[in-house]
Amino acid sequence: MTGKRNHEKLRAEAGIAAGEVRTLADIARLAGVSAGTVSRALAGKSLVNAETRERIRAIARQHGFRPNQMASRLRSRRTGVIGVVIPLGHEKRQHVSDPFFLTLLGYLADELTEGGYDLMLSRAIPDGTSDWLERMTSSGMVDGVIVIGQSDQFAVIEQVAANYRPLVVWGHQRPGQTHCVVGTDNEAGGRMAARHLIDAGARRLVFLGDTSGMEIAMRFRGAAAEAEAAGIPLSHLSAGLAGEDMGSQIRSVLAEMDMAVDGIVAATDLVAMSALRALHEIGRAVPGDMQVIGYDNLPLAAQTMPPLTTIRQEIAAGARAMVERLKARIEGENAPGLVMAPALVRRASTLTSTLD
Repeated sequence: MTGKRNHEKLRAEAGIAAGEVRTLADIARLAGVSAGTVSRALAGKSLVNAETRERIRAIARQHGFRPNQMASRLRSRRTGVIGVVIPLGHEKRQHVSDPFFLTLLGYLADELTEGGYDLMLSRAIPDGTSDWLERMTSSGMVDGVIVIGQSDQFAVIEQVAANYRPLVVWGHQRPGQTHCVVGTDNEAGGRMAARHLIDAGARRLVFLGDTSGMEIAMRFRGAAAEAEAAGIPLSHLSAGLAGEDMGSQIRSVLAEMDMAVDGIVAATDLVAMSALRALHEIGRAVPGDMQVIGYDNLPLAAQTMPPLTTIRQEIAAGARAMVERLKARIEGENAPGLVMAPALVRRASTLTSTLD
């Protein structure tokens, strides 16, 4: 039987060699499979086993075969485009150039393009309106939508998710919510940040950052709970998360801060970086006079002076999980959310823990 199949395959190759590989049927004859299997393999469907999928792709590459993507998309009623929306309801001065957005967007773009998708990016300023997400999901221009951050738009996202399944959000998971979320346990991360400062000898803490967004509100909640459990006072100093005036705003609040404060839990790495600069300008040494811990573990965090201790979010793994879940939802499958554990990254902006 094997010899017969090989003979048929050789005859197919000889027959096609005189012309060109133009159709899925041509690839199918060369591979000894059905045209449907070729279609699924070239689309990256998991229904085709990895060995067969790679063999079909190798034949397609060898013959320079390019499927007619437009016709394929018309037949499947797919656009091959994923919408990515960044809602900025609570902090309108943030931009797509924010280092966290750029880092997550980079990983998302890699995952989506490697999966054959194009990306459509939108920065949404709700500004009192509630249709910013529905405009994207009902446009007919995308196969699914990724939302980066819930901002103060939880209710809007929930309303859309009730009727639109191919939607995945980076953010905080609330019990019983409808929309699919991938993100870090922010409350646990806030606890971890405060606990590290306390273990390293800090005895009067401040949480620095705007807490009107869900994720940062939970970081503050966790830090406050850990400080209370340890009998350590923790106050809150509000500061914008972005914008040209963020640095001056942070300098202003730190200059007026109680000199007894010896530990800062920053809402984000970007806030922590601005705090490091402001503390240097007002003559407070880090970590000698003041210990500082950030949140995110952006690539820039290791380049500050001193290098920034921070709470790591698994941004690359999170992007991969978001795309995997979105693909499943596009296919009509159920895909639950994912809450990832935070991790402490120790660097020189905090002292060695007294427990080490």
